[in-house]
Amino acid sequence: PKGPLNWAALDSANTACATGTRQSPIDMVDGVFEILQGSDVELTVNDMPDGAEFENLGTTVEVVTQGGTLTANGKTFELQQFHFHLPSEHLDNGTSQAMEMHMVFQSAQQEIAVIGVYINIADQAAAAAAKRSRILGRQDPGASSGAPTTLLETVFSVVDQIATPGTRVKTPPLVMSEVVNILKANAFQIYSGSLTTPPCSEGVNWHVSTARLFVSPQTFTKARDVIGFNSRFPQNTPGQPNILMISALSSAAAAVQAAVNQVA
Repeated sequence: PKGPLNWAALDSANTACATGTRQSPIDMVDGVFEILQGSDVELTVNDMPDGAEFENLGTTVEVVTQGGTLTANGKTFELQQFHFHLPSEHLDNGTSQAMEMHMVFQSAQQEIAVIGVYINIADQAAAAAAKRSRILGRQDPGASSGAPTTLLETVFSVVDQIATPGTRVKTPPLVMSEVVNILKANAFQIYSGSLTTPPCSEGVNWHVSTARLFVSPQTFTKARDVIGFNSRFPQNTPGQPNILMISALSSAAAAVQAAVNQVA
């Protein structure tokens, strides 16, 4: 994926993208979300000791998972996959982050829940400290110190092998507990939104984490060179008119005014 989707050329099957009033992503500012503590969420994700399938879908790169559940507010969702957007799709109080990981869950009733996690670039000092800790056999300080997140470093270690859309590779073994522990130690900003790619279906249960994951500068470059730009532009606050509809109406009004001016 080397360029953004052509949102202006959507067909009738994807009308929600242009008309829906609860579209994602959004700017995560006070008043648009509720807070749910990570400790109040039941989240489990199976480790993948034999690795996992990692595929370039042409729109993103996706890891197919091997079991996991999210239970919140009495509903249970099964983990299907996680994938990445560059830069972040959601804004953090007006600020874009380097990347965003989406963990996609589905319930028995076909409802969708997504955990969104911002990914930033680790500073060189933190990356060096983490590397020394691993060499010395100490516990990795993890994302709390801004050091690279082991899961992300492992996944993206092979991202250059799927540079062409449609290709796939097996990752090294994936230990998911690091990320699960980080998510549960923080909070989720929850709101009802949509898929961020066509058909932009609404009713998606979004859980945008207050946590941060990190990648080294070198890893970010590898991921960027494969993923490119694949993020949808921020949408209006949930409940407000769709920004594509507003744009279309504004264009139509301008065209009418231009015609009136020509007649005059």
